Amino acid sequence: MMYESQLREAIATLSTLIDHARRGEPSATTRDGRPEGVQPGDEVWQRLARPLSFGRLLMSAPLDADDLPPRDGGMREIEF
Repeated sequence: MMYESQLREAIATLSTLIDHARRGEPSATTRDGRPEGVQPGDEVWQRLARPLSFGRLLMSAPLDADDLPPRDGGMREIEF
């Protein structure tokens, strides 16, 4: 569940927002009832701040050796 506060309250109680983020609870700040910003926890921010790469995506895939079909014929010949 996300903690939500008005902008004035967020400014006055910044330490509360930080405490929520440290516990892994994101905090939303609203202005006139409309969302203006979200403060995620540090762990979430670190994960989101890293650039996405295809290699990291492949390495994080939950695959077992039996999930991929065997490769027939070995390596192919390449002419230079």
